[in-house]
Amino acid sequence: MGKRRDPVASNADRSTDLYEIADWEVRSRLDRFAHWLYHTGIWALRGMVILIALVILILQIAFGSLGALGVQPLFAGLAALSAVPALLLAVYIWRADVTSPEPLTLLVGTFLLGVLFAGFAGILNVVIGDRVQAIGSGFGLFEPAGLFFFFFLVVGPVEESVKLLAVRLYPYRDDRFDAVIDGAVYGAAAGLGFATIENALYIVQNTEAVDGTIQAINAGSDIAAVRALAGPGHVIYSAFAGYYLGLAKFNPDDAGPIILKGLLIATLIHATYNTLSGPVTVVLSGVYGISQFTAFLGFVVVYDALFGLLLLRKLNAYRRAYEQAHQVTDSSPDEIEQIEFEP
Repeated sequence: MGKRRDPVASNADRSTDLYEIADWEVRSRLDRFAHWLYHTGIWALRGMVILIALVILILQIAFGSLGALGVQPLFAGLAALSAVPALLLAVYIWRADVTSPEPLTLLVGTFLLGVLFAGFAGILNVVIGDRVQAIGSGFGLFEPAGLFFFFFLVVGPVEESVKLLAVRLYPYRDDRFDAVIDGAVYGAAAGLGFATIENALYIVQNTEAVDGTIQAINAGSDIAAVRALAGPGHVIYSAFAGYYLGLAKFNPDDAGPIILKGLLIATLIHATYNTLSGPVTVVLSGVYGISQFTAFLGFVVVYDALFGLLLLRKLNAYRRAYEQAHQVTDSSPDEIEQIEFEP
């Protein structure tokens, strides 16, 4: 669907001046002021969102659990190590981009925004989650059902939305975001940032009550190993959502539904993982008599492999279409005709 035009603009001669009749451009001082005021307001709003996220992170470091990272540098090291699998997956997605390589500045900036915006998710999960659980209790829902609604109506939508916000606020508006597949790359970067700070929080929160350095190291190592398995999931979820954000950028007439579809896919994969990981681990360990960690490892590997392959299938479909399009562009007219009509 093309750009809609007023009937006057559609039928008028191109030489006719339709300024403020059926067309508009920056001409007068008031036009320039309105143009400047609008874009300044947009930039100020973005800056305010980032500033609030930065304040939340600072408060978490100064008064919350993250402050332990400075006191116990070992925990920071464990958090960094736990993010390595997610980093490797994000690099793989970056390498799968068949178009021009994405600049490091945009990738790092998106990663940092993923770290910052995790604070929004933490607050919203608590505030909205408490209300959902209260409503569930009012309807007499038992705990598994309450967790189901919590994961699908709160955790999944909130966390995937804030990760996508990191992409939307920074790289999306840059001219170097010039292909649909770039959305998956930047979505993966945002997911990596989110997973890194989430891993740090889990490690600190599960070790701050442990007495003794050796015991804390052991506990931190255990939770770091678990988070190392969970981290790649965030990269996969947000890469899906980011891909559809990229698709929306180049299909502006249907941008809203496309973005919503990407968020729904990411939310469903994310929430299903959260819902199944605990029960499946318990069942596998109980039926096969293996440790819970081994059962969890098996579940995560299978689950992430399934949706990771679906993501790679989508990226490979884009790559094939890209290569075919360039093959046609680089071919002579006779070769193009042969490509188009060859049985």
